[in-house]
Amino acid sequence: MNLSAISHRSNSAFTYALDNDRVVVTLKTGKDIDKAVIICEDPFIHELNRKREWYGKPVEMQLWLETEYHYIMRAVLSPEYKRLQYYFEIYSGDECYTLFENKLCPIEKKESRAKQYFKFPWLNPSDVIAPPQWVSDTVWYQIMPERYARGSNFVNNGKFREWGDFSDGQLEDLYGGNLRGIKEKLPYIKSLGISGIYLTPVFLSCSSHKYNTFDYRMIDPDFGTENDMIELVGAAHDMGIRIMLDAVFNHCGHDFPLWKDVQKNGRNSKYYDWFFVNGDNIDREDYSTADGRFYSFSFWAGMPKFNTNNPKVIKYFTQIVSYWTEVWGIDGIRFDVGDEVSHTFLRSIYNSLKAIKPDIFLLGEIWNDSLGWVTSKEYDSVMNYPLCNCINDFGKYKDSDSTEFMYRLNYCRSLYPPQVTDALFNFLDTHDTARAIDSCENEDVLLQKAAMLMTLPGTPCIYYGTEIAMHGSYAPFNRRTMPWDEIESGKYDNFINKLSGLIKLRKGNEALQSDDIEFRIDKDNPRLLSYIKAGKIRVYINAGDKEINISPTGEILYSNKYDNGILFPDGTAIVKLMHNA
Repeated sequence: MNLSAISHRSNSAFTYALDNDRVVVTLKTGKDIDKAVIICEDPFIHELNRKREWYGKPVEMQLWLETEYHYIMRAVLSPEYKRLQYYFEIYSGDECYTLFENKLCPIEKKESRAKQYFKFPWLNPSDVIAPPQWVSDTVWYQIMPERYARGSNFVNNGKFREWGDFSDGQLEDLYGGNLRGIKEKLPYIKSLGISGIYLTPVFLSCSSHKYNTFDYRMIDPDFGTENDMIELVGAAHDMGIRIMLDAVFNHCGHDFPLWKDVQKNGRNSKYYDWFFVNGDNIDREDYSTADGRFYSFSFWAGMPKFNTNNPKVIKYFTQIVSYWTEVWGIDGIRFDVGDEVSHTFLRSIYNSLKAIKPDIFLLGEIWNDSLGWVTSKEYDSVMNYPLCNCINDFGKYKDSDSTEFMYRLNYCRSLYPPQVTDALFNFLDTHDTARAIDSCENEDVLLQKAAMLMTLPGTPCIYYGTEIAMHGSYAPFNRRTMPWDEIESGKYDNFINKLSGLIKLRKGNEALQSDDIEFRIDKDNPRLLSYIKAGKIRVYINAGDKEINISPTGEILYSNKYDNGILFPDGTAIVKLMHNA
């Protein structure tokens, strides 16, 4: 038995509350084991039954996930008294080892020396991780307001480029998209099947992207007014569409008044400790902070970093987000650079906003494993970059097979409790990445990726323009203006209909939103990706270079490059099963 592969800790990575009555316990092992058994009971059961020694009941664990080198075993338990004490017995051939908190040893030696049991102390309802229920049913649409649509109130004051002219596009070029434009395009957005809009920053700033905020209370005049925001939220709500704003609390822009005060008055500024200032001459013209005179986002001097440990900073931003929620009626906030702000700051914001609006969605921009932020209730969810990479790599690397995809997806699923996985923010591209189509050989491959996005656990997001397979590598070309004349002329109708068909299929089928996935590996066709959702719907992705006879037994719900049982290269088929085939 590969003992070094066996691991467990009684913390939220391995043991967590699924709901108010059930506890999930997972165990990581090598792939050489035959079975794992959890011996569990209430920690005080021996006193209840007047026994000298604690004893537990055996529950055989089930194989939950398989990764490249590990099995992840799982038991879902319902502790009668809300407490749980346990250890494990792990079997491989004639071997049996017991795992306690302080030792892993052969079963015959488990009584030698002191043993320390694992424990889940108490199932407290307020500790249960529970993202808003509406999130997992939502399909998001990310919009950069400056590049999306000009509203009927647009006035060209001479600083805006001609809409659509990206012949020599620069990062800071302005085109005049605004909030009224988004409001007037809500029928189009609704027609795609979208039920949530994620807006990149809308506040006063000198840039096109607005991630260098000057005033967190003022809508950038190029975008409109506070009333325009309120009207947009209200109109979206009337159509069943929720609104999430982007919040940049890690840093501000160079013209943020309190930072200007620090630049002017230095250590005498009452806002000096609102930032991380380490030296003098902080107002000198130098784009880099590599000299350490103050901390900033990514060494950009124009984006000084807030000290989010400071109670005054926490109070300031708590009041601001409370206003957005109470007055504007927003449904969610995405926290930019969400892993650099302090945990103290995030817990305070979380508790304050949940008291105002319990089902507000708080999303962190974190690119890596983010378990600590969700289990400590700082965010409801995070952006799922690991899944984005998993999907894109499968399409890009032809030596990648369905088994590797399964392993990588299962790794992503193993990072969080299922209720968090259901709310992870999934995407193919954003304003920070190259456009999805740029990593695809053709639009059919993009549809394959979209099919995966819409059928894997989490809440999917479409970056504006992806519905027309808009091209663009990195900024500024991944932030082009929407070609509304071409869209309205019907130029993109074929692709829009195919993508919106996937969106609507997801929204109409609970099985596609489920985290219940069973992979079917075809060794003869290693680039055929096939999995069954909740025992009801089977997804086929032919990423290989030859036709495959899939002979589906059921109703074809969606297909592309499929005909009469044959799935062609770059083809997709989604089938409602007559039985668990």
